[in-house]
Amino acid sequence: MVSFKDIQASNALINDATAPRVAVFVGGTSGIGKLTIKSLVATGASTRIYLIGRRSAEERARLFIQELQTVNPKAKVIWTEGEVSLLAEAKRICNMIKSQESHVDLLFLTTGYAPFGPRKETVEGLEVAQSLEYYCRVLFVQLLLPLLGRAEAPRVVSVLGGGLERASVVDVEDLGLKKPGNFGAVKAQMQYTAMNTMAMETLAGANPDVTFLHSWPGWVNTGNVRRGSEPNSILAWLIWLVLEPLIALFSISDDESGQRHLFQCTSAAFGGRGVAWKGGAGVNTREKPENGLFLVNYKCDSSTNAKALRQLREKAQTRIWEHTQEVLRPYV
Repeated sequence: MVSFKDIQASNALINDATAPRVAVFVGGTSGIGKLTIKSLVATGASTRIYLIGRRSAEERARLFIQELQTVNPKAKVIWTEGEVSLLAEAKRICNMIKSQESHVDLLFLTTGYAPFGPRKETVEGLEVAQSLEYYCRVLFVQLLLPLLGRAEAPRVVSVLGGGLERASVVDVEDLGLKKPGNFGAVKAQMQYTAMNTMAMETLAGANPDVTFLHSWPGWVNTGNVRRGSEPNSILAWLIWLVLEPLIALFSISDDESGQRHLFQCTSAAFGGRGVAWKGGAGVNTREKPENGLFLVNYKCDSSTNAKALRQLREKAQTRIWEHTQEVLRPYV
């Protein structure tokens, strides 16, 4: 475990030279994305942040941006409205960013929720949580890779469940979980987690100059757990009465979560580039310290999850990538 004191000491070294100069936060209007933006801006560094969220979050985002500008006038936060569960919207936003920027240093992805309740699809025919937690994330990476490739130390952080992969839960014959009776919140989260890791590892292998992290944030009391339930349903009441108090009891603080994710975004502990780090180097999924894919938990320890990933590579990685490219083909 990397101590919180060491995390704070590392983040205190972030300055104009070491901060991501251009950062894209997909899902930064609440939860871990918002906490990480707050921690980044509080460093006082000059940074430009694209804050992407739904139209319904615009007023909340406006107040948040005002707060950030008071804390650090050197930081520029650009509100970018879009419903990124729709891949066409994700593509539109990426094209806009590419028209404005010559490079992107950090892509931070946190969209999604636990899909309690019945399966729901977007107008593009994708399960909503899977589109948010998987397809749109891979699409953002693929479309912004040209800009990431022009950065000095580019990094992609996808926050979901890195290190929790299980090969046995992945149904390679139904990666979109469309078969009757095959969809459920736990199965969906486990399948989407494994798909994230396999896709990110594929992308890391093809782009050795980019550092990829799949982060498991642990328990953080963001309120996101209730998003996937029907309002006023029995399940929603159970979440409110039982699950949310448990999360509040065992979760790490908002500040610690934001600081730990900022460390993941900037520290040379992962891939050897970034803010100087004298502690132990993280090891990527290929068991090497250099760039690649790092599975990082809420303690900022990296895991290879070797047995599960070996099985996933043999059983599912090629199938997952082929399926993903088939879904994303109209947008790339």
